[in-house]
Amino acid sequence: MNEQELTKKLALMRTEHRDLDAAIAALTEAGSSDQLQIARMKKRKLGLKDQIAIIEDTLLPDIIA
Repeated sequence: MNEQELTKKLALMRTEHRDLDAAIAALTEAGSSDQLQIARMKKRKLGLKDQIAIIEDTLLPDIIA
């Protein structure tokens, strides 16, 4: 993937991560009894966070000064 494709994918993943966060908060506040669904959403959110970190590291490599 080139840099432009990675940047686009990163933006989409950040949006999905933010949407999952909002959905989890809404379900929790509503007192949802579907703990399995909430757990799956949290697991997906953590997976996205890891993938986002990998792409960010690819786009902005550490520079040793």
